Amino acid sequence: MERLNSREEKFLAKETIEVTGMTCVACANSIEKALQKKAGIKEAVVNFAAEKVIIQYDKTKTNRHEMLSVIEGLGYGVFAGERNLKSGLDKEAQERAELLARKRIVIFAMGITAIIEIMMLLEVLYHFHLPYHNWVMLVAATPIVFWAGLPTHRGAWRSISHGSTNMDVLISLGTLSAYAWGIVAFFIPYTVSFMGISGMIMSFHLLGRYLEAIARSKTSSAIRKLLELGAKTARIIEDGIEREISVDLVQAGDVVVVRPGEKIPVDGEIIQGYTTIDESMVTGESLPAEKTVGDQVVGATINKNGFIQFKATKVGRDTFLAQIIRMVEEAQGSKAPIQELADKVTGYFVPVVILISLATLSGWLLFGGIEALDRAVFAAIAVLVIACPCALGLATPTAIMVGTGIGAERGVLIKDATSLQTLLDVDTIIFDKTGTITKGEPSVTEIISTGALTEDELLSLAAGGEIGSEHPLGQAIVRAAMERAITPEGATDFQAIPGKGIRAIIAGKDVLLGNRKLMNEMEIQTDSMENTMAELEDQGKTAMLIAVNGQLAGIIAVADTVKEDSRRAIAALTKAGLTTAILTGDNERTAKTIALQVGIDRVLAQVLPDQKEAEVRRLQEEGHVVAMVGDGINDAPALAQANVGIAIGSGTDIAIEASDITLIRGDLTSVVTAIRLSRHTFRIIRQNLFWAFAYNVLAIPIATTGRLSPAIAALAMALSSVSVLLNSLRLRRQKLDTEL
Repeated sequence: MERLNSREEKFLAKETIEVTGMTCVACANSIEKALQKKAGIKEAVVNFAAEKVIIQYDKTKTNRHEMLSVIEGLGYGVFAGERNLKSGLDKEAQERAELLARKRIVIFAMGITAIIEIMMLLEVLYHFHLPYHNWVMLVAATPIVFWAGLPTHRGAWRSISHGSTNMDVLISLGTLSAYAWGIVAFFIPYTVSFMGISGMIMSFHLLGRYLEAIARSKTSSAIRKLLELGAKTARIIEDGIEREISVDLVQAGDVVVVRPGEKIPVDGEIIQGYTTIDESMVTGESLPAEKTVGDQVVGATINKNGFIQFKATKVGRDTFLAQIIRMVEEAQGSKAPIQELADKVTGYFVPVVILISLATLSGWLLFGGIEALDRAVFAAIAVLVIACPCALGLATPTAIMVGTGIGAERGVLIKDATSLQTLLDVDTIIFDKTGTITKGEPSVTEIISTGALTEDELLSLAAGGEIGSEHPLGQAIVRAAMERAITPEGATDFQAIPGKGIRAIIAGKDVLLGNRKLMNEMEIQTDSMENTMAELEDQGKTAMLIAVNGQLAGIIAVADTVKEDSRRAIAALTKAGLTTAILTGDNERTAKTIALQVGIDRVLAQVLPDQKEAEVRRLQEEGHVVAMVGDGINDAPALAQANVGIAIGSGTDIAIEASDITLIRGDLTSVVTAIRLSRHTFRIIRQNLFWAFAYNVLAIPIATTGRLSPAIAALAMALSSVSVLLNSLRLRRQKLDTEL
C-alpha cells in the first residue's frame, strides 16, 4: 500500500468481512478487483482459504454497508455481524450443518456413480451391454448433473454474468459438454456416449469439494479454539442484586462477581477479595498468580480458590482475548509476498484452460483420423476438468492459516504473513537487555558510601528521586527503601535525563543519580570509586552513582537476573547460524557480562533510547536482515525500524503496537518457536506451490493427448486441492520448541 500522509492515516480504518460462496481463487480475485475500484478503498485483500476479505478504507469516503453491497452485488454472501463468542459458535454450527448437507449429496451422487462405473466396467471387460444402456445412463446421470451439481452451475453462471471465470465454469462446461454429447449419441450411430462420464465428473468434483471443506475447517481451528476459551456468561451486581447475563452484555464499569473454579469473563481490576488465578493461557506459567485488590485480571483466565469482585475495564472487542482473536484473524487473512506469482497465474488460468480445451478440440478434429469426433470431445472435456486453479490458490493461504493459528496456540502472535516471510530471511537478532534477556525485576545488592552519608541516607535520597518511576532500576531502589522501612521525602525540580539518570532537589539537597556519563557531564569526580564500580560491573551488576551537592556520595548496585530460558534460546539461535546481539543503555562491562552468561555474540552498550533505532539501521546498512526483540517504550522506534519487530507481550502497549510479532508469554524460547514456525511454514508453502504447478504443467498436456478419461481427470483435480490442504495440516505435527 502506498505511503499515507498524516491526514489520510487519521481517517483510515480496517474491516474484516467473512465471505461465502467463493469456489476458487478466481472468485477471490474478482472480489478484490471490484473492491479496489470502489472510491475510498485503499487496499482489499481476499483470502480464499479463510473466506475473508480485509479492507483498508477512508472512513470519510465509504463505509461497511457500501463494501458489503459491492460483494453482494457480485453474487457472494457475507457475514455482516461482529465476531464474538456467540457468533463464532453459531458459525461453527452453520459450518457443521453445511458439511452434513454436502455429505448427504456426495453419498447420493457417489452411490449412483458406483452403479455407472459397474455398468461401464461390465461393458469394457466382459462386453456385456445392458438393454437401453444409453437410457439407463441418462436416468443415472441427470440428477447428479442437474440436482447435485446445481450449486456448481449457479456459481459458473454468476461468475460469467459478472465478466469473470472460475473453477465452477470449468466443471460446468465439462459436465454439460459430456451430458450434451451423450444426448447427441442417441441420434448418431456408433458414437461413444459420455452421459455416464458427465455424472462421474460432477460426483468426483463434489467429493473433492467435500473433502476440501473438511480439511479447510481444520486449518481454521485456531480461531474456534480461542473463541472457546472465553466465558459465555458473567455475574454482575446491579442495584445490590447479583444476576447472570451473557458476557456480551457486560459493560465497562460493571461490578463482576467470580467464584472459585469459574472463568474470568472480561478484563478488569479487583476491588474486593483475594485469590489465585490460572493465567497459563496468557503467560504460559503453570503456577497460579496471586491476586488481590488493585490487581488486574484478564478475561478467559480461571479463578482458582478465592471469591472476588472486580470492576470491568475492557469488554467486547477491547478485551485481551478479543484482541488476540482479531490479530490472528488478520494474520490468517493476509497475503505473503510469495503468493504474488500464484495470484498472477490464477488470474489468467481459467480463460487459458478454456482456450487450450478449444485448441485440443480443433486439433483432434483436424488431425484425429478415425473416430476424431469422439476423441476430440473426450480430450477437450478432460482438459477442462483436470485443470485446477484451486490447488494454486490454496497453496500459500492454507499454510499461513495453519502456521499463524499454531503460533497463537503457542503464544506467538503474528501480525501478518509478510512478517512471517521476512522472519525467514533474518540473519541477526538484537535483544534489549532489561525485561527481555533479564527478568526486568532487579533488586539492590549493595549500597556503598564514600563516608559523608550513611547507607540509609543514600537510599532515602535515591528513593525520593525514583518514587513513581516506571524504570525497573528505579523501582528496585524504591522497593529496597520500603523493605528497610525508610520513608523517602518527595522530590522537587525533578529532571529525567534519558539514558543517563535523574536530577532532583530532595530534602533541600541537589541529588544526581545515574551513570558515568551523567557524572562526567556534571563534572563530578568518580576516580575514587572506579575500582569498586569495575568489580561490581564484572559481576554483572549495574552500579548507579549518587552525588549530593556536587560531590560523589556513593554507589547503589542493582542486579537483574537472567531469565531461565535465555541461554537455551540464544544457544538454539546461534546453532542455527543467526548472529545475536545485546542492545542496552547500560555500561559495556555489565552488558558484556550478561552477554557472556547467555552466549550472545555482539554487544551494543551505552546506547541512548533515541540511538537504538540508529543502531538497528546501521546493521541494516551493513547488509543484515534484522529482528529486534524488546519490551519497553524506548524500544518502539527500534522495533518499527527492524525488518521484523518482536515485542515481549508483558511489555508496553506501544512496543507491542510497533512490532510485527508479539510473544504473549514473554520467554525467549518463543523467539525460537517463531523462527521455526516461519521455516516450517514456508517449507510447506514451497512444496505446495511446486506440486500445484507441477500437477497442472503435467496434467493438462496429458489430457490433450486423449489418453485420460474425463472422470479420472475430475478425480485427480479434486484430490490435488485436498493434497495441498493435507500437506499444510502437516505443520501441526512439527516440533517447534526444540532446537532449530
